[in-house]
Amino acid sequence: MCGIYGVVGRWSKPDIGLAAIGRRGPDGCDRWMDRDAGCYLGHGRLAILDPTPAGRQPMVSPDGRVVMVFNGEIYNFPTLRAELEGKGEAFRSDCDSEVLLRLFAREGTACFQRLNGIFAVAFWERDSRTLTLCRDEMGVKPLYVAADGQRIAFASEMKALIRAGDVRAQVNPKVAARHIGLLWAPGSETIAEGIIKLLPGQVMRFRDGTLMEDSLYADAAHPHPAPLTGGVDEAIAGVRREVTAAVERQLISDVPLGAFLSGGLDSSSIVAIAAARLREQGQRLQCFSMELVGADIAAEGFADDLPYAKRVADALDVDLHIVKADPSMMDRLAEMVYLLDEPTPDPSALNTELIAGLARQNGIKVLLSGAGGDDIFTGYRRHYALQQERWWGWMPAPARQLLAATANGLPQSNAYTRRIAKAFRYAGESTDSRLAHYFLWLDPANVRRLFTPELRAAMDDDMLLAPLKQSLARIDDVTDPLARMLYLECRHFLVDHNLNFADKMGMAAGVEIRVPLIDRDLVRYAMTLPTSIKQKGATGKWVFKKAMEGLLPDEVIYRPKTGFGAPLRKWLHGPMAPLIDDCLSADRLRARGIFDPIAVADLRANDRAGRIDAAYPILGLACIELWCRQFVDGNYVLDADLPEMKAA
Repeated sequence: MCGIYGVVGRWSKPDIGLAAIGRRGPDGCDRWMDRDAGCYLGHGRLAILDPTPAGRQPMVSPDGRVVMVFNGEIYNFPTLRAELEGKGEAFRSDCDSEVLLRLFAREGTACFQRLNGIFAVAFWERDSRTLTLCRDEMGVKPLYVAADGQRIAFASEMKALIRAGDVRAQVNPKVAARHIGLLWAPGSETIAEGIIKLLPGQVMRFRDGTLMEDSLYADAAHPHPAPLTGGVDEAIAGVRREVTAAVERQLISDVPLGAFLSGGLDSSSIVAIAAARLREQGQRLQCFSMELVGADIAAEGFADDLPYAKRVADALDVDLHIVKADPSMMDRLAEMVYLLDEPTPDPSALNTELIAGLARQNGIKVLLSGAGGDDIFTGYRRHYALQQERWWGWMPAPARQLLAATANGLPQSNAYTRRIAKAFRYAGESTDSRLAHYFLWLDPANVRRLFTPELRAAMDDDMLLAPLKQSLARIDDVTDPLARMLYLECRHFLVDHNLNFADKMGMAAGVEIRVPLIDRDLVRYAMTLPTSIKQKGATGKWVFKKAMEGLLPDEVIYRPKTGFGAPLRKWLHGPMAPLIDDCLSADRLRARGIFDPIAVADLRANDRAGRIDAAYPILGLACIELWCRQFVDGNYVLDADLPEMKAA
């Protein structure tokens, strides 16, 4: 697990770009350059497999034709290596990187179909002057690209492209709107004009500076449910088999490995399987959780995780390390924005970094995460709400519009009425439009209203959700609404939000975060299962829960659903108020020229009065200002001075 940065064409400050992602490579950095071809490839290493110098990158093929920088893990590399050895390849290292390089040198882009792993990778073919970029099909590892005719630059994090001078940072208003309305930015566009992110499974190839290929090599999340020919019991056994295989596959490591443990079904299942396998090898699994001190999470509608985490740790005989956090962690909001590259208004990102930091202090360089279970098996409240549409979705449009109007009039001051209002707020929309609207925190009209008149005039209400609707168009062969929603979860909410902050905040602490529940083979199997055995009434992840019976106590399997966040609504009007006031003052907003000060003041007033629930969108506005202060103005709260790096 590492960080990569590269540029083909006119260079600016490439060593600064590599230095900007130094946290991703605490075990050393190297670079490869061909000045005649205008190619610079940089790599910062977090050594997980074969930590010897033999595993260092950039890595060059034996014939010198292909140069590679790679971030990630290829879990099936032992099988691929054995196959290549049978064809005469002799390896110089024991790492997956070399296997990937040799495979690409032989097969080209066709090799991506064969990989089970998490990765972002770049290959430079010296003979044809071709640059190939690829991101894994579940989008676990990020890859950003900026191409302007003079150069093609890419990096694991946007900050490298900005700080190297490959792009002059300017806010993309359309994406800013998505960070307010959705809290994350779906699709390829980013908050920075001129920088895109590769989509899951996307391959881009450039020759002599010209884009010659832009395609998807695979889409594991595409639903294709099949009849349960073997019955429900066989499906339950299949889920248990695939989850077990995924966890065991992802235990491969030459350095100490641990796990997140919230006490929920997803993380507890991973810990149960991993602990058992490590115990067979004479090892004891180290687990990590968090305690929010002085936090009234019940007011946010969540149950407390920690008591469950302790019960699971006792039941599975694993060590549990607990990091404590309190409202003061929000003092690091500007740091969070810098580390994330994007103005994502979610305190869960800080939670992730705190836990990863504790793990690193305990000598752990790899953490297994339970992310993804809700996205392939169901589990979010919107999945239950969608199932309930069978009681009213058949109604004519005028009746559904009346439901929506009634919902919009409900008070937003408590968790129960907030959820009722959200369930019916877009009842008058078409089916696909409702699917996309379930992800909104603030309706498009109110989001547009926040911008200055000039920017507002260039926006339309559909702009916010366009990437989600484009994704739905790719699966027109699937009619089940819940299956279509799960596709949006996997392609967007999981990738653009959860996996983005897990990668960035884990790597900020020098820790690789793996996600067994979205292992390629497991996802492909899960997408064949009918949604009727995923969401059964109010029970989400039904088939997964049945599969874990006997491995975990029932009180853990069937515990209340919770989240991994903080009591933001309370903190926003308490300890965070001075920061929010500073970021969103009328003078500050007028000087920035993006948002209308009067509209922002109205939004905050309506939130305080409980007429709307806008805590997260308000935090999003503040995060955009903090992003601008750093990436536009250059007033960085971290890494203010980046030295020119020298190859180690």
